[in-house]
Amino acid sequence: MTTHSAPDNAAPAGNPKTPVTLEMVAKLAGVSPSTVSRILNGTAVVSEAKRQAVVEATKTLGFVPNPLARGLAGGRTFSIGVVTQAIDSPFYGAALRGIEDELDPMGYSPLFMSAHWNPTAEARCLELLHARRVDGIVVLMPRLSDSALLASAQSLPVVVTGRELRGERLYSLNFDNFAGAFRATEHLLSLGHTDIAFITGDEEHPDASERHRGYRAALEGAGVAYNPLLVVPGMYHEVSGLEAVNRLVAQQRPFTAIFAANDQMATGAALGLYQHGLRVPQDVSLVGFDDLPNSVYATPPLSTIHQPAYELGRLAAASMLQLIAGEQPTAQLPTPELLVRASSAAARTL
Repeated sequence: MTTHSAPDNAAPAGNPKTPVTLEMVAKLAGVSPSTVSRILNGTAVVSEAKRQAVVEATKTLGFVPNPLARGLAGGRTFSIGVVTQAIDSPFYGAALRGIEDELDPMGYSPLFMSAHWNPTAEARCLELLHARRVDGIVVLMPRLSDSALLASAQSLPVVVTGRELRGERLYSLNFDNFAGAFRATEHLLSLGHTDIAFITGDEEHPDASERHRGYRAALEGAGVAYNPLLVVPGMYHEVSGLEAVNRLVAQQRPFTAIFAANDQMATGAALGLYQHGLRVPQDVSLVGFDDLPNSVYATPPLSTIHQPAYELGRLAAASMLQLIAGEQPTAQLPTPELLVRASSAAARTL
């Protein structure tokens, strides 16, 4: 007995009486209707160029797949679990938007949960998402152990960011935090700064420890002694940047530049410097990390390391779709890029 699923079609927003069909998408993408169906169902093994052609065709025509029909046909929910750390974070917010934009044309819906950098909460999120029968899970900057993530990947595909990890049905994307921090510190050194303070992130985060290591390596490479008195802790939010500057000023150890391990702490540091009557960059140069959208609008605009948060989310979602389709992802994040703006300048000579 042959069964037929409901047709995957939808009407473009501007013309509700004219349904968009698989055939129309196939014609525009230059592939067969069956290829379109397999790509949308996540079962096609095709080139990235063909997959992107179908994605673009669905966007152009306003094609919206019918998730109920597809789920009944393939035994899937067409939902992807996403464990983030802080939904209200500007960095994670950009990454989540990238995930949404990549999944939506393929008819998948993300289910977001926030763990607040708590491994116990992360484990609970994974349990709940498994119970919701999602088709895969993306974990942004996890605190869970490698073994816990690999165990989760035994039952469904997993994509993680922020660490190097490989396993069956698991793929990871990692940014070169060491190189980014090295370049930020090297930039300040090239401007003649030698008393460079560093505001760390939470050292339990692999990205924070790598940025600290990059800062130290750049100093040592330039023959500048590493001074632990110029290294103050931060927690990746604005208040901790402000508090770090208060500590630096209170200990009366001279510094002419600050490298903050993320832009949010750099924002707090700028306020702290202002409250102590110190000007950026005339008195203290300031460099951040991440290149958040508001960094270019700071006063003065913030020099920073560009970390593509939106692209991180988009590539994580694309890798998940490839895992679901039985393909091996190959996505890689770009190398760190230093963006020099007005917050960093040559050290003053006395």
